[in-house]
Amino acid sequence: MILPIYAYGQPVLKKVAAPIDSGFEGLEQLIADMWETMYHADGVGLAAPQVGMSVRLFVIDTLQLEKDEKDGDREPGFKKVFINAQKIEESGSLWTYEEGCLSIPRIRGDVERPPHIRLRYQDENFQEYEETFTGINARVIQHEYDHIEGILFTERLKPLKKRLIQRKLEDIRQGKISMDYKLRFANVR
Repeated sequence: MILPIYAYGQPVLKKVAAPIDSGFEGLEQLIADMWETMYHADGVGLAAPQVGMSVRLFVIDTLQLEKDEKDGDREPGFKKVFINAQKIEESGSLWTYEEGCLSIPRIRGDVERPPHIRLRYQDENFQEYEETFTGINARVIQHEYDHIEGILFTERLKPLKKRLIQRKLEDIRQGKISMDYKLRFANVR
């Protein structure tokens, strides 16, 4: 089932999400719905807070990015579920890349992030992993990880860019935007 994506201004997007365990009711269906919702909105990642659930869960599919890659230098993509992710370490010289977000439609901006992240997480079967991700894979993980920490990519923009997008952010908060996917706005009927 395609779920509505919670838009900028929704309080759930600013909360630190809670861990879950294997007894979390409806987890399998939630994961399936998140995949369907993400693909419907043409995303490469989606965190549970973006569908109104303040839990430490996100899904990522960077395999989709491979078909858009022109030079063959990119590391292989992956499709994974991340549960209870904990950042262990980020490393490397910061690099800038233009990011966007399904919860903040039509706004993009350059964000600096380190190119490597070491993460401890569980998959959908609660099997535990510790892995290092690099490049665009690391970037997508860092973006989704920020969501479960209550951080939006717009908070990582340069001060001038933040000022330039204030009106657009307010329009999103007030529900003055329409997309090809369903959005749920704060305090908008």
